[in-house]
Amino acid sequence: MRTTFSIALLLMAAVACNPKTEEKQTATATEKPAYAYSINKPDNWDIVSDPTNTSIAMNALKAFEDNKIDESASYFADTVHWRSDYMDMTVGKDSLKALFTDFRNGFTAFKVDMHDFESVISKDKKDAWVTLWYVEHFTDKTGKSDSMALINDLKIDKNKIVELNETVRHFPVKKP
Repeated sequence: MRTTFSIALLLMAAVACNPKTEEKQTATATEKPAYAYSINKPDNWDIVSDPTNTSIAMNALKAFEDNKIDESASYFADTVHWRSDYMDMTVGKDSLKALFTDFRNGFTAFKVDMHDFESVISKDKKDAWVTLWYVEHFTDKTGKSDSMALINDLKIDKNKIVELNETVRHFPVKKP
């Protein structure tokens, strides 16, 4: 028994100290995987440790949730490129406020359930984006309640939102 234990202990020590095993692990950790698609700038983003851009994006959304349209619009640049479902347009701040007002006034209740967020910056430090993942719960003027999942990608430049790319997923209708 003692001999078996000693042999097992020696084998574990030999494997743990084997330099070939360590080399193989290091080489594997630094190798980049082969991607199925190629793009101009792969792996171009760094996670941002400064929370300023995330705060700008969330404050704009929170003000919209609270029906404070002027405050929400204050986080946006004078011109904003907005892409959403069936929409791709560049608007001035006055037009943006009008769109926000019309949309928000269609609801008697509106609540955001934030799920996650991330702020990134390009390696050349030219492009900064914040992504928000959340669910909107709302009740329209007719009393119908519904919800949908959204992903907002917001490009931030000079502490203002200059682009808003909005992806919407409607939930399936529950059968009675």
